[in-house]
Amino acid sequence: MIPAASQFIPLRKDKVVIVNSNPKIQVRQTAIADVLIIEPKVFGDQRGWFTESFNAQDFAWATNLNIPFVQDNHSFSKQWTLRGLHYQTQHPQGKLVRVISGSVFDVAVDLRRDSNTFGQWIGEELSAENRKQLWIPSGFAHGFLVLSPSAEFLYKTTDYYDPGSEVCLRWCDPTIAISWPIPPGKEALLNSKDAAGLSWNQIPKF
Repeated sequence: MIPAASQFIPLRKDKVVIVNSNPKIQVRQTAIADVLIIEPKVFGDQRGWFTESFNAQDFAWATNLNIPFVQDNHSFSKQWTLRGLHYQTQHPQGKLVRVISGSVFDVAVDLRRDSNTFGQWIGEELSAENRKQLWIPSGFAHGFLVLSPSAEFLYKTTDYYDPGSEVCLRWCDPTIAISWPIPPGKEALLNSKDAAGLSWNQIPKF
């Protein structure tokens, strides 16, 4: 069940601003300015297509961010699987996420107390078809819902996984009130850790 909205107003994708672009990559701001949509150039012909899914030099030039990625993760999930909302307190991770099979609704929640968008969320559909990537800086909780019959999800991280400092914000917390696109009659598939996520008032913030 999707909770009703409350004191925090979720930000919508009414407008995107092109931050920078070059022949191989375009970067757009979302309604939360630090969360970026990355769109690599796709080169196609009668044989198929080719794209550089990541190029450190182009990424740094287009985003003005010099980010060392240290770990790549790959997950497979069935339809209506919901993973999240996760983050680490001692080793915060920035994440560059994308989908190589299927589609997901990807969500980031701003946990930075000094941010103008503290407590607000952004959602973006990522799919193998649209080839969009999402850059989520450290200081955010992150999660996704699988929309297609299945999905393969890849993400690069700026720090290593640290289970001792991992926190899970409850996906259906009424304070955040994320509008997950779950159809009537369907339920999110959760593991025990995510089902026992903490409320907004219980989680540590940055």
